[in-house]
Amino acid sequence: MKDGYFQIESAAYPKSGFERFKQVIRRSLKFELFKGLWVVFKVFASDPTHTTVYPQERLPLSKRYRAIHKLLRLLESGAERCIGCGLCEKICPSKCIRMDTGLGGDGRKKVFDYTINFGRCIYCGLCAEVCPELAIVHGDRFENAGEQRAHFSVKADMLTKKEAIKLQKEFEGFGAIDGADKNVKKTPLAY
Repeated sequence: MKDGYFQIESAAYPKSGFERFKQVIRRSLKFELFKGLWVVFKVFASDPTHTTVYPQERLPLSKRYRAIHKLLRLLESGAERCIGCGLCEKICPSKCIRMDTGLGGDGRKKVFDYTINFGRCIYCGLCAEVCPELAIVHGDRFENAGEQRAHFSVKADMLTKKEAIKLQKEFEGFGAIDGADKNVKKTPLAY
């Protein structure tokens, strides 16, 4: 060993086919192949379960995981957070968000219909980033299988149920309930 380096014995590179054949025989007779296989079988026999049984067990997801969209409600009143500004619809690069708004009975702007075509959605997260009310977020539901290629999700499916408002996870940052005054200058991307 010289200066932290190990000297490795190496033979000259084989130049002909016969020399390559001799190299293979020499390495096989040293049992290098069998030593490597023995290590693999030993590890395999010691701990055979390296997989997760999916429906029963689930791996933890990252906080920044972009899955199926959710529409949140206000914690205090239970009203919908979406004000119908249409920024999510305008910024969507795949044009998969459709919103139908109009004036409600009280003279305020109301969202009548809100759909996302998950067959076209690329899950970029731009709609969640641009939302001024933090109404649309990416949830933790990642099972996105269906019988049709392009399936839609309507407002009633994405909106948080009134019974589950207390279980609703809030974004920590601008627009959050706790400590909103100290976070006023932060944006939703200030991780």
